[in-house]
Amino acid sequence: MKNLPIILLAILTGLIMACTPTRTKVPKGDINYELVKSQEEWKSLLSPQQFRVLRGHGTERAFSGAFWDHKNEGTYICAACNLPLFSSDTKFKSGTGWPSYYQPIDSASVGSTIDRSYGMTRIEVHCNRCGGHLGHVFRDGPRPTGLRYCINSVSLDFVPKGEEISLKY
Repeated sequence: MKNLPIILLAILTGLIMACTPTRTKVPKGDINYELVKSQEEWKSLLSPQQFRVLRGHGTERAFSGAFWDHKNEGTYICAACNLPLFSSDTKFKSGTGWPSYYQPIDSASVGSTIDRSYGMTRIEVHCNRCGGHLGHVFRDGPRPTGLRYCINSVSLDFVPKGEEISLKY
């Protein structure tokens, strides 16, 4: 019984540490990206929710975004820089409440880092042009890749099929 407070403190500390966001590789200053802007510049260019998700690695609530049930043909582009990321041809209904794709248009457009936040290990995906956080990729998707790119709608814009895409900045 004497050791009970110490044991409880150790358990509580472990739980707090497991739920503390930590990332093994966070882009610092976006120095490895073609499009580099300060956090202040991004804050002035993006909506508050876009800034929270794209620059702060946030997540929008499930079933709340514009594209989770979007069915139009076209291209999903990065909301920060307009880089083409996903085609409607690879979009599928995952039932998660976020738009899901089984592959990017070009694998060089989407980068990944290990995300160990909230006591779990996931693969975070980001735009390889501006470093904006897109979401995560999981190995439970459909054929042909078996991947599910689970993307925040707020990280994307949509360009209908046949319309021209111009990069921002």
